Amino acid sequence: MPSPYARYVEGRDPVAVMADTIVRTRALVAPLTPEQFERSYAEGKWTARELLIHLAHGEMVFGMRLRWALADPTYVVQPFDQDAWLALDRQGLDGQSALGLFSFARAFNLGLAKRLSQEERGRMMSHPELGTISVEDVLVTIAGHELHHYAHFELIARA
Repeated sequence: MPSPYARYVEGRDPVAVMADTIVRTRALVAPLTPEQFERSYAEGKWTARELLIHLAHGEMVFGMRLRWALADPTYVVQPFDQDAWLALDRQGLDGQSALGLFSFARAFNLGLAKRLSQEERGRMMSHPELGTISVEDVLVTIAGHELHHYAHFELIARA
């Protein structure tokens, strides 16, 4: 089953998308004031700061999935509850720190992703909700996930 974020990547190389979008996200988000980091793009939705923490969580989880799948041919993905994770860290970081954490985690994952062979990108893993997925599917998820939320950052920055 393809990544639910594949539509954002639109057939482009997800590693190239990851390299491009982190630059774009940092350029858009870094100038936000502390007050803007606490804005949401819609009623009841996460703030810019919370979105960055969420993206950092995604980078950590998806990055570990890459590493486990590459190191263990029998790897089974452990799903996680994004809301429960955010609740753990919601108060832990200001906006600039959350941006720094996300940027660091992306750099770490991008360093690995750029070195992967086509064979490694085709390595498979089992996902309890999605069935059999590949390392490539995880790369597409990483790239598409940020693009999905980039639109939210644009709304916050314009508000």
